[in-house]
Amino acid sequence: MGFLAVALTGSRLIAAAPQLKIYFAADFKDSAYQQAAYKKVAAAWKRPPTVPEPGGKTVVIAVIRKDGSAPGPTLHYKSGSDTWDAAALEAVKKAAPFDPLPKTYPRPTVEVHFHFEYD
Repeated sequence: MGFLAVALTGSRLIAAAPQLKIYFAADFKDSAYQQAAYKKVAAAWKRPPTVPEPGGKTVVIAVIRKDGSAPGPTLHYKSGSDTWDAAALEAVKKAAPFDPLPKTYPRPTVEVHFHFEYD
């Protein structure tokens, strides 16, 4: 299954900055839903005092159910900073539940990858 990137990151040009990017399954086309999910996670994310090396990222995978619940998000890729990884996982946990999936979406769940990058 492919994934569709949602470009919702800041565009400031500085040496290294945190960014959050989200990737929904390619067949999930509801951009308003994607933006709402992004905003929930971004609002829940508390940047830790320690950061990974520039270029480091954490990937958290969540499976959102029809009712918006997302039990057990998992840490799929580590950044090299335990505090950064823990903060990323905690942000996705705190953001749940999400809005219910659109009634027009035919699947019972959608997989979402949250990338917490330090570039």
